[in-house]
Parts: sequence; C-alpha cells; structure tokens
Amino acid sequence: MIFTSCFRISGHLPQAVAISRGLPHGWQGRAYRHLAPSWALIMAGLTPTEFIRAYRAEVLDKLDPRQVLNDLGGDDFIMLCWEPPGEFCHRRVVAAWLKKELGLEIHELNPKLRRHQEWLRHMRERADAPGGDCSRPGKKAAPAPREWAIR
Repeated sequence: MIFTSCFRISGHLPQAVAISRGLPHGWQGRAYRHLAPSWALIMAGLTPTEFIRAYRAEVLDKLDPRQVLNDLGGDDFIMLCWEPPGEFCHRRVVAAWLKKELGLEIHELNPKLRRHQEWLRHMRERADAPGGDCSRPGKKAAPAPREWAIR
C-alpha cells in the first residue's frame, strides 16, 4: 500500500520517504527531493489552486510517474511532508497525480484505522524476518538511488 502522512505521525516508520524541501532536524530516513517544491513556490503565498497549477508545471510535468513510483519503493511506502492531515499539502497533490497517471489510490495514513494498523503490523513482521526489508517486498535492502538525499 502507498500512503501519505506528516513527519509528526509517520516520520519514525521505516517506510517513510520525505518529499519535502526541508527535513526535520536529525532526519535519518529517506528523502526524495524530486517531488519537493522549490522554496520560491513554498514562499509565494499562492492559493491552493494556484499552487497546484504552479507545482505541476515546476515539478510533476517534468517527471515520469512510473519512475517516481519505482524510486519511492514500488508499492509499500509513505510520502511525508510537514502539514498535518486535513491541511492543504503537496503530498496530496502528488497522490492525485499518481492516481490520474497510474490509477493508484493513495490514502492519508491513519494509524487508528484497522486496515492501516494491519499494514503497519505486516511491515514490522517483514522487517523482523531474516534478511527482511520492510520497504520492498521480497527484496533485500538495496542502496538508495543516487537522487535520494540520504541524511
């Protein structure tokens, strides 16, 4: 499953991939900067509609959604940025883009929902298995692609 979330809720999970321009102090997880909006776009004070239009032109229109999906981990990852659930955020724009381009349903992770709890439990079990890698089913951990900013 693929989810979106914020650092506060899901930043501690091994499936987390930051797609934000800034990262929390001491961030040790994966980061995929290709989806991060520029500082100029972040600071422009745009309405959500204006932001979506500008973000698509600046970021999404330049990317191959299949490559992005592959880079992020295929089918088990959580895209993170700063805003809490319910606030406008570019991670939901990315989710809508992946739905339009690839037909993927990407929900906001809610650890209180049973099916989300089951997915998290399954990910922990895979991680605890010998040679387990909770972010890539059936694969051993591989080095991160060059374009990931690992911190």
